[in-house]
Amino acid sequence: MRNPAIIGALDDLLDSLSRCLNEESARRVAAFRVSPGVQARVEVLAERANEGTLTEDELGEYDAFIDAADWIAILQLKAQQQLKSART
Repeated sequence: MRNPAIIGALDDLLDSLSRCLNEESARRVAAFRVSPGVQARVEVLAERANEGTLTEDELGEYDAFIDAADWIAILQLKAQQQLKSART
């Protein structure tokens, strides 16, 4: 998902979505962290990717985690921006 057009569209989509968040929801999104189990799985897949030993299924899983992380990171940034602008 490194295509600038896709990233721009995603940014616009998540900007609209973030405006639906009330203050408490924005705080919770901004503070969101993945569970230790998910983090551990991503670390295993990342290590295997670096070693070049991912299976095709694992590569799909790893790509899905990366894409989800991109979505989450952008939404968290939008939530943080919303919280900051609410304070000013």
